[in-house]
Amino acid sequence: MFEFLEKRKVWLVYTPLVIYWMILFTATSLPAPDLPKIGISDKVAHLTAFFCLAVLLNLTLMYQRKSKLFYENAFLITLIICLFYAGVDELHQMLIPGRSAELLDWLADGAGAFLGIIVVKFLVNRFKYRSNFEDLGKV
Repeated sequence: MFEFLEKRKVWLVYTPLVIYWMILFTATSLPAPDLPKIGISDKVAHLTAFFCLAVLLNLTLMYQRKSKLFYENAFLITLIICLFYAGVDELHQMLIPGRSAELLDWLADGAGAFLGIIVVKFLVNRFKYRSNFEDLGKV
């Protein structure tokens, strides 16, 4: 599974991450009255959104070959980036009519990111995916 993604990382990991992040930013920039009603808890929506972001970001950091530091610490750096972005996003929402910054939303974002990282880590271990930084640069 990971080898398949690795060989097609631009179209199956990098591009979806960029598109997803743009959609996520756009959705959090909409004024409250313009938001579609999705019928689930606000916290579940936050958790789900950041779960998906963390999975895509984690895979991106695992497959990239520009920074060995990011490659070797993909799980931790994914969590740091997601928590930072969640905080900035919550502050950004204070500027949007009808929206507000909430600590519980940030915590739900962080929980979703953490779960996404755990799922990727579990799958990496389950499928015994092992690669090293130098080998993947040749792909």
